Amino acid sequence: MANTKSALKNHRKTIARTLRNGSQKSRLKTLAKKVKTLAEQEDKEALKAAAVEYVSAMDRAAKRNLVHRNKANRAKSSVAKLLAS
Repeated sequence: MANTKSALKNHRKTIARTLRNGSQKSRLKTLAKKVKTLAEQEDKEALKAAAVEYVSAMDRAAKRNLVHRNKANRAKSSVAKLLAS
């Protein structure tokens, strides 16, 4: 366990950040699944709307260092390929 006041505060901050980041990562996974299922159903309009939402969320996550920049770019590229096909 932490011994100093600053270490205790850092521990509290880490717990709060972990909870917040976990919910954001979970949201990204949900959006990715939504895009995938809409691609299988071949609903173009709904797919485009879901893709825009997913790409936007992925950009925000990459900006906040929740996911690596290259992972975000890979995900956006694969969504673009889905939209193009």
